[in-house]
Formats: sequence, C-alpha cells, structure tokens
Amino acid sequence: MLAEIIDISAPIHPGMHVWPGDPPVAIERLSSMADGAHDNVSRLDLGAHAGTHVDAPVHFIADAAGVDRVPLDALVGPAVVVDATAVDRHLDAGVLGGLEIPEGTERVLLKTPNSELWASDRFEAGFLGVTDDGARWLVERGVRLVGIDYLSIAPYGDSVSTHRALLGAGVAILEGTDLRGVEPGAYELICAPLRIVDADGAPARALLVRR
Repeated sequence: MLAEIIDISAPIHPGMHVWPGDPPVAIERLSSMADGAHDNVSRLDLGAHAGTHVDAPVHFIADAAGVDRVPLDALVGPAVVVDATAVDRHLDAGVLGGLEIPEGTERVLLKTPNSELWASDRFEAGFLGVTDDGARWLVERGVRLVGIDYLSIAPYGDSVSTHRALLGAGVAILEGTDLRGVEPGAYELICAPLRIVDADGAPARALLVRR
C-alpha cells in the first residue's frame, strides 16, 4: 500500500519567525566550491526553539530531563490532526472538549487558525494557545504528545502554567508545526528532534504518514 508522507516542519532559513528575544537564524558558508574550495561547508546559528521543535521538561522545570531523554515512543506513533480552525479563542478545557478528539488518542496535533500565520513576514503574538486548564484536560485523558501550529503551545505572555502542566506530567510538546493543507484525521507521526544532550529543546523534522 502506498503511503502519503507530509512534511509538517517549518523550513529553517535566515529571516524566519523566531520567538521574541531568541537568536535569529543565521547560515554562513564557511567553505565554498564557488570560491575554489573542494567542498561546501556551512555554519548554523539558531536557537533550540527555532521553527518546528520539541520542548524538553528542563525548558520549564529545573533539573528535569533534557530533550535527549524525551521518550521516542511518545514522538513516534498514531496521531490525530484535530480541526480547530473555527476556534477564535485560546484552547481551554471547554474548547478542547468540544473538538473531535477520539477517546484514547495519545498524540494530538491541533490545527488552528495559527497555521495561516506562517504566511506573515513577522512574529504574530495573537496566535492561539492551550490554557492551563486545557493542558490539564489533555493530561487527564492520557495524551502523551500535543502539537500546535505556531511557536508556543501556550498563549503569548502566559507560558509558564501550560508548559509546566504538560511537561511535569511527561507530555511531549511539539511546537511550530505547519499544518496548512493537512486534512484533519488519523496519521502516523514521526518526529525526530536533534539529540542534543541536556538541551531545553531542539529543532525537529516532523512527518505525517497516511497509508
């Protein structure tokens, strides 16, 4: 059976959206064949939370695990892309309870109006996020990974409680996905953050597979 593979990772490039205060993405060609070198070698300079990335528990919990210790079986497996494109406020428990999230779903990717913000040429603070009680709602239902289609799972200016509720319960957080053009429904998620020892996060390549 042929499989459809959809890349939901934001392309990494200079000038891309980053969280306010995070380092901008810079790519420098150190060795260039065009200049007579025998190969091309580049230097990458970017923050741990650039583009599509996974948050580690230590991002918001002191002395907790780094991204290299996020369980792989939380990052790979059946996932549901949930249609929240009609939602016009932050995703609290009431909003999440009204979405079509099948019972027993372990990996939830929230497709919200945020995906359209990737077309903007600047960071947009008005994105939708999951509130503290929304995070606890997900934890209570056994969700192991939650993803969202902009740079933070939590609302802008209110990051701490949502992150701590999820990370403290061992829920993996996938941020910065691009779900434009992705139909809601069931997929296989393959998410591979860079294995950076003790890091608070890492850029990731995230793929959805539909057979």
